[in-house]
Amino acid sequence: MNSTELPDLKLLQLFDLLYDVRSVTRVAEQLGQSQPTISIWLGRLREHLKDPLFIRTPGGMAPTPQADALIGPCREILESLRRFAAWEIAFDPATAKRRFRICMSDASHITLLPRMLAHVRAQAPGVRLEATRIDGNTERALESGEADLVIGHVPWLGGGIYQQQLYTQDWVCLANRRHPRLGAKLGLKHYRTEGHVAITAGTGAQLLEQALVREHIDRDVVLELPGFLGLGAIIKSTDLIATLPRHIGETLAKVNDLAVHPCPVPVDGFAVRQHWHARYHHEAGNRWLRGLMVQLFGASD
Repeated sequence: MNSTELPDLKLLQLFDLLYDVRSVTRVAEQLGQSQPTISIWLGRLREHLKDPLFIRTPGGMAPTPQADALIGPCREILESLRRFAAWEIAFDPATAKRRFRICMSDASHITLLPRMLAHVRAQAPGVRLEATRIDGNTERALESGEADLVIGHVPWLGGGIYQQQLYTQDWVCLANRRHPRLGAKLGLKHYRTEGHVAITAGTGAQLLEQALVREHIDRDVVLELPGFLGLGAIIKSTDLIATLPRHIGETLAKVNDLAVHPCPVPVDGFAVRQHWHARYHHEAGNRWLRGLMVQLFGASD
């Protein structure tokens, strides 16, 4: 063995054990090796350290002064290796001081974020949440660790990204409860003739537009909005209709006392998932955050 070469782990274990039991036979038994094998290992260790290390005496294998000097560093190395093998950066939500950045749509700001924040403040008072948008930089942000999670319908995310379904979405229509021309049911006839508010952004908007083209429906769009901010107040104060995913629709309806109608147009549903990068799959804080999302918004909820 070259003097610059590190000794094998098994040689360090042999040295540690022999220093305690002072018997090659007992070391062989405890390591599950034959006595000749242990003798060969000891010979290699002696050669490497250029010292006999243990001398046979009537009382057993007595350590040399060199062995006495080396046993402390040897045990420090073995303990460090044991800690390395069992290493996991612990995440204690009660004491953690950390920021989590979550990419989400503005609809999720309304439907998910309030409940998320309430639970995080209760379980992890030192944790700070940052909500940011989903855009062309999102995949790179997940990979670099700049973002911890993406929540939404994001089918374009590429390889190296894990995903977990939280819940599914279908489509509803919102209208004023005192709409002058609508009864208890919104039919396709009124859907074609009434004025609409169109939400132009969001990952589900394409699915709605595809359905309208497929069904040959040309809506009378009176107002276009880039997101859901202000939509509830607009529907409540006008006779316009809005078509949107159920979760955000029912949330806005509850806050603004609006009527919720099944969408008369067959629009493809979609799944809302949480996404994270493979680099952080085993990271304790990321696992805690993902578990919280499943607890709060999983399909059984």
